Amino acid sequence: MNLIIWLVIGGVVGWLASIIMKRDGQQGILMNIVVGIVGALLAGWLISPLVGVGTINSGLSIGTFLVSLLGAVVLLAIVNLFTRGRARN
Repeated sequence: MNLIIWLVIGGVVGWLASIIMKRDGQQGILMNIVVGIVGALLAGWLISPLVGVGTINSGLSIGTFLVSLLGAVVLLAIVNLFTRGRARN
């Protein structure tokens, strides 16, 4: 059941993060899921201990969702730094 929750929440978080970072037209649903899951992992490792909020694994709440969203936005910002000068097809 955790895998299904990760996929659904990861997709929603990745999609919202791509809209915030204005990359929604450049990535598909699979990339949204990957960005959401990796962003949530990044947030659980770095941001959660700083703000004292649990991760998605500890339960779904507004706080855990926002921390995961912040992690996905940070991940997309890092990706933007590395892909800024490249031509996109």
